[in-house]
Amino acid sequence: MKLYTANAPNPRRLHMYLLEKDLKLERVPVDIFNDGARAPELLAKNALGALPILELDDGAILTESHAICLYLEALHPEPALFGRSALERAQVEMWNRRFELEVLNTVIAIGKHSAPFFATRLTQVPAFADAQRHELARKFEWLDQEFADGRPFIVGEHFSVADITAMVALRLAEALKVSPPANLEHLGRYEQTLRTRPSWNA
Repeated sequence: MKLYTANAPNPRRLHMYLLEKDLKLERVPVDIFNDGARAPELLAKNALGALPILELDDGAILTESHAICLYLEALHPEPALFGRSALERAQVEMWNRRFELEVLNTVIAIGKHSAPFFATRLTQVPAFADAQRHELARKFEWLDQEFADGRPFIVGEHFSVADITAMVALRLAEALKVSPPANLEHLGRYEQTLRTRPSWNA
């Protein structure tokens, strides 16, 4: 298998997953700053011009970090990062979707409409970035209350792919200077728990 990847949020989700599973794949680095993901040979593999791309030994192509993780989980079920029971698998999926839709996508929207990298790649609307900062603050307050019960990970005692999505969101928030405020102690405790994992720096 060959992994086409870069230092960006969605590929990072997969990098974190690989570290947590202690899996190694052949990696082909792609220069996204010079539109490397839109090179003809990569567009032939993913017409959306996005990463990561996993090319299997038989030539089959998988894209989207979550889908690739799901495929690898089926091949390497331990440690289980998608849940250990029917209920836990559903809870992991529920929280993964919540972190992605409510938090990660909000942080990405802030980046797209404020970061210099996107200035020549899309029409930035600074007012939209400001509105998303307000929304993110509200969502961080919601998460703080969710973690008030003291659980170490989002689905109880076990680390999962939902926590990986949270790590990506929190790391990107830090890079964009929109991290959770210090007074959200429950969310802060959760973030510190995640920061102790080697995969935080993937």
